[in-house]
Amino acid sequence: MTRIGMLSAAHLHSGAYGPALNELPNVEFVGLYDNDPERGKERAEAWKTRYFADREALLNEGLDGVVITSENIRHKENCLAAAAHRVNVLCEKPIATTAADAEEMIKACRDAGVILMTAFPCRFSPATVRLKEAVDSGSLGKILAIKGTNRGRNPGGWFNDLSLSGGGAVIDHTVHVADLMRWITGAEPKTVFAEIDNSFHHTDFDDTGTMFIRFDNGMFATIDCSWSRPKCYPTWGDVTMEVIGEKGSMYVDLFAQHFRVYSDATGGGAYAPWGDDIDLEMVRAFVNAIETGAPAPITGEDGLAAVKVAFAAYESAKTKAATAC
Repeated sequence: MTRIGMLSAAHLHSGAYGPALNELPNVEFVGLYDNDPERGKERAEAWKTRYFADREALLNEGLDGVVITSENIRHKENCLAAAAHRVNVLCEKPIATTAADAEEMIKACRDAGVILMTAFPCRFSPATVRLKEAVDSGSLGKILAIKGTNRGRNPGGWFNDLSLSGGGAVIDHTVHVADLMRWITGAEPKTVFAEIDNSFHHTDFDDTGTMFIRFDNGMFATIDCSWSRPKCYPTWGDVTMEVIGEKGSMYVDLFAQHFRVYSDATGGGAYAPWGDDIDLEMVRAFVNAIETGAPAPITGEDGLAAVKVAFAAYESAKTKAATAC
C-alpha cells in the first residue's frame, strides 16, 4: 500500500482529492494535518482518516507522498517540510506566490530525490487529451491562435485575502489554461499584455482579468480568468478552449458532461456532472509515479511556467505594457 497524507484542507480542491485517496485501492490515507483544528477534525472524520495537529507528526508516519492543499502562501513551507522527510509531493496550483519560492521548492525536491507534481487535473480530461492528440497528429495544421476561458464564481474566504492567496482571479484561474496551452502545443509563453481590475467586488483583490499571450512559435492566445459568475450560477466556473489551426479548428469544454438539475427544495438550478473524474485520475497518476519510479506527468517546472504567466499579467497591468514571462 502507498501511504499518503494531506497537508491542510484549506483549499476547496481538497474536497475532491480527499475522497480520491479513499477510492484508490492501493492507497492508505494515513492522515490530514491542518492548522485549523475544527476544519481538520471535521474533514478527517468525513474522509475516515486521522487528524494531526502537528505537521511533523504526520510526516514522521513513514509516508510515501503528501497532497498539499493549503492556502497558496503556505505551499512552500509545506513542500520544504515534506522534502526534508524525503516525501513525494503533489502540490495544489498555483505552485507558489513568487517565482523564487517555486524555484526553491523545485530545488528542494530535486535535491531530496522526490517527486514534485503540480495539481493540474484539466490535463486528465478526455476532451483535452483528444485535443492534444489532434494537434500532435497535425490534423489541425500549424496552430495559429487559442481562445481560452476559466471564468468562475468568487470562492471567498482566504482566496480574497492577498496575504494568504498572493493574488485574486488572475493567479487562481490563469494557471489551468496557461498550462493546457503549453502542454497541448509544446510552445512556451513569451510575453503577456493584461487588463486587470476589481470590477465586481470593488476591493483590493483582482476579480477581473483578460490577457493576450505571445508564444515562442508565433502563436497568440487570450485568456479570460475572471471571477465573473454570480453566486446563483449553477457551477463554480468553466474551462474552455477554441484552437485555431491552418487546417481546422477544435473547441473543448471541460464542463460539458453534466445534467441540469432544477430543485424546488433549493429554489435554483445546478449542474450534476456525469463524466470522467479528472481529480481522481490526477491523484492516481501521482500514486502511480511514486510506485513505478516514473517521472511526474506534470512537474514543478510546469507549475512554475504556468504561474509565470500570471505574474507577467500582474506586471503588465501595472505598467500598461507587454511583459516578458
